[in-house]
Amino acid sequence: MADAVLGSEPPPVVLSAVPGEAKEGLAAEVCEAAAGGGECGAGGEPAAPPAPPGAAAALETVLPGGEEPNGTADGAKAPKVSCEERNGTGSGSFTLQILNVSQDLMEFLNPNSSDCTLVLFYTPWCRFSVSLAPHFNSLPRAFPTLRFLALDASQHSSLSTRFGTVAVPNILLFQGAKPMARFNHTDRTLETLKDFIFNQTGIEAKNDVTVTEEDWKGPLPSVLTKGVDWLLLFSVLFLASFIVYATVRTESIRWLIPGQEHEHQE
Repeated sequence: MADAVLGSEPPPVVLSAVPGEAKEGLAAEVCEAAAGGGECGAGGEPAAPPAPPGAAAALETVLPGGEEPNGTADGAKAPKVSCEERNGTGSGSFTLQILNVSQDLMEFLNPNSSDCTLVLFYTPWCRFSVSLAPHFNSLPRAFPTLRFLALDASQHSSLSTRFGTVAVPNILLFQGAKPMARFNHTDRTLETLKDFIFNQTGIEAKNDVTVTEEDWKGPLPSVLTKGVDWLLLFSVLFLASFIVYATVRTESIRWLIPGQEHEHQE
């Protein structure tokens, strides 16, 4: 139950949304197989090109709340991430913002500031993302001075690759535009999320905040979605076309080689 942080250049993987109908095939294979760890994997898709230099930060391992290395606890620990708290009186301070396919995460992160943002990478077909949704929806009320963003990892594959998202849900804490820590707790609840943020930033959550009925309604969906996976369909069609093309070319070469041998004999 450790809040682990980003390592150096984890293997990048391009995610794609998998429809609920297909979960007994591809999605069930990756989602159910990962049930012990509470994550939906990306399946057996090919790895994407390496992430650009400097995309990931080398960070230390974060122990659960109240634990100290070597069993020592000499007073309160200093925050690992120094966050500049925002003005929490604005009308949009208590709302989780979900990025659409045309929005770039980097547009919402200021590299020249020390503002802290908690970003969730999720997919609407993953049951672990869906079970986390109401708890994550309630976080902006618990921490009104922080910003909370969520994005569909299947729609932002380049960002998923850049920040090493090989399984969802994936929660990263950013300071400015730099990823500082990854939430790696198998029990994803409001309380464990509060502890993670407090351990990293030293910012205390509001005690009266709980998961309400409104949090189950949104903005992050708490119901599994079904639909056509166009990216998967295109990939299958492309692969089938390539196999047919390669087969035809191979047969042509086989017919060509005997003809060339006869020419050399003459």
